[in-house]
Amino acid sequence: MSKQDHLDSAKTQAKGKFNEAVGKATGDKKRENKGKAQDLLGKAKDKVADAKDKVSEKTGKKLDKTNGKFDHNR
Repeated sequence: MSKQDHLDSAKTQAKGKFNEAVGKATGDKKRENKGKAQDLLGKAKDKVADAKDKVSEKTGKKLDKTNGKFDHNR
């Protein structure tokens, strides 16, 4: 699960960097700002994924992505 979370955050950051670059190149401030926001969202998602990994390592349990609760069977 955490690999998927990290992949999702990387995709969001890549989209953000792309939109920011296109916005700068075309003078489209709205798209540039959207890109900056996407990049920040991707970084935040990555931090959350890191936190989930640390909790899982310490507890030996995985967080269930569907309901946000720990799966006590793992």
